[in-house]
Amino acid sequence: MPDKPNIIIIMTDQQRADLSRREGFPLDTMPFADALAAQGTWFNRAYTSMPACAPARVSMLTGRFPSATRVRTNHNIADAYFSEDLFGLFRRNGYKAALVGKNHSHLRPENTDFWYDAGHLGIDGDKNRAPEEKAFDDWLKTTHHHSADEPAPFPPECQIPYRLVSSAEKWIESQGDNPFLLWLSFPEPHNPYQCPEPYFSMFPPDTLPKTAAGEEALDAKGFPFRWCRQSFIKAFPDFVEKIPRMRSNYLGMLRMIDDQVKRFVQFLSDKGLRDDTIIIFLSDHGDFVGEYGLMRKGPELPEALVRIPLQITGPGIRKSVRPHDAHVSIVDIMPTLCEAVGLPTPDGVQGRSLWPLLTGAEYPEEEFESIYVEHGFGGLHYTEHEELDPAKDGLHPGKPETRNPKSEMVWGGYDCLNSWTQSGQMRMVRKGDWKLVYDMQGNGQLYDLERYPGEVTNLYEKPETAEKRIELLEDLLTWRLRMEDPLPHPRTRYVMKRDPRGYWTPYR
Repeated sequence: MPDKPNIIIIMTDQQRADLSRREGFPLDTMPFADALAAQGTWFNRAYTSMPACAPARVSMLTGRFPSATRVRTNHNIADAYFSEDLFGLFRRNGYKAALVGKNHSHLRPENTDFWYDAGHLGIDGDKNRAPEEKAFDDWLKTTHHHSADEPAPFPPECQIPYRLVSSAEKWIESQGDNPFLLWLSFPEPHNPYQCPEPYFSMFPPDTLPKTAAGEEALDAKGFPFRWCRQSFIKAFPDFVEKIPRMRSNYLGMLRMIDDQVKRFVQFLSDKGLRDDTIIIFLSDHGDFVGEYGLMRKGPELPEALVRIPLQITGPGIRKSVRPHDAHVSIVDIMPTLCEAVGLPTPDGVQGRSLWPLLTGAEYPEEEFESIYVEHGFGGLHYTEHEELDPAKDGLHPGKPETRNPKSEMVWGGYDCLNSWTQSGQMRMVRKGDWKLVYDMQGNGQLYDLERYPGEVTNLYEKPETAEKRIELLEDLLTWRLRMEDPLPHPRTRYVMKRDPRGYWTPYR
C-alpha cells in the first residue's frame, strides 16, 4: 500500500440506496457501480447524518454530526463549527485537493487547489462552456427545478456528469506525482429529474416496480408527509400524474451517472492510478422516488431518505460480493481516510474509523451494531392548524423565466425542505432489522424493517415489542451521550481521553 494513496470521493446527490441490483432491485440501474462494489467493501446499512444536503456534506468533511457542526439546515453553512476538516488536514500534509461538482458545504475556492463548481441548473461559472453546453444549462432552468416530460434535447456530453468527469480527468493529468484528494460531486440524480436518450427510455414508467408504500400510507405517516404531498400539488398541479415519469427519469439518471463513473474509473486504469487510489462512492441522502406518493425529500427519517449507498475500493481493501454487516455513517468517512493515510483524527471528530473493517483487521463488532441519524432545526413541530405562508418561510416569487406558470403558489417553485418538514427535533437508531425514531415531545416510532419495509406499521406501543423498544431507547440514549460535542475542550488542565479510531467499545 502506498504511503500516501490518492483519495477520490465520488458523491451523488439524493441517491436512494436500494435502487440497484446488488440491493435486490429488479431493474439494472447501475451495473458498473454494482461491479465496482464487489471489487472492494460495500455497506447496505450505511446512513447519512441528516437527510439534507448541507448538513450531510459538512458531516462528511468534518466527521461530526449536524448537532455538533451547527449546520442543521441548508441555510446554516456559515455556522459550521469544527477544529479541522478533510481538505484542510490533507492539504496541510502534502496533498493537492480539488472540488469538481456540487459543493453545498462550508468549503470555498481558497480551501482547494482546484475549484470547478456545478449546480443543479448548470455550470454557469464556467466561462469556457461550449455554446451547446450553455444552451443545455439554459434549458435546465426551464424545468423549474422539477422534471421534464420529454428527453433532454441535448446529447449526454452536455449533461453535467459528463462535463464534471472531463474536468476531473484534466485536473488529475496535471498533478504529476503529487498525491491528491478529489471530491467528484455529481448534482444528480437530485431534481430536476431529466435525462437524454437513451436513458429517458430505459425504464418506461409503466414497467416500474411498485413502491413499498403508496399514497394510501400518508394518513398513517402523519401531517408532515401529507403537507409535503399537498404542497407539491399546489406548486405543480400535474404532480400526481407525473410521478411515474419522474421515477422513470430518476432511474435513467442513475444509469447516466453509472456510465460516467465507468468512464472515469477506466481513465484511472488507463493512467495507471487504480492501484494507488482509494475510491469512495456514496450519496449525501436519499429520495422518496414515489414512496408514499412523494418525490424528493423532506419529512422525518424514513429509510428512503436516510440510508445511503456506500462502497470503498482501493489498495489494501478487502473484496466481497456480499455487503458488510456493520452499521456505519457518513461521519465515519473522515476518520477512515485519516487512518488510511496515517494521520491522527482532529479534535472533535465524532465518526469512527472503518479502516479495520475494510482491511480485515481486528475491530469490536459491537461498536457497529447500531447507527444514529438526526433531523430537525429545533422548536415545535408545525401542525395542520398553521396557515401555509411560503413568504413567512423565506421563499420568494423567483425570476419570471424560472417560475412555474401553472403554480397556484406565488413563489417560484417548491422547496421540500422548509419550516413545515424540518421543524422540531427527531433522532433515529437503526439496529439490525429494527428502527426507532423519537422526537422532543416524547413521540416514538418503532419499525420492524424486515416484516414491514414500508414503515407504516408503528409497533412502538405494542406490548409484544416492549423489550425491543427499551433496548433501542437505551441505544438511542447511549448514542446521544456519545455524540455530545466535545468542543471546545477545557481551556486549562484536563486531558481528553479518546480512542484513536473513535471507538467507544473496548477491544484491546
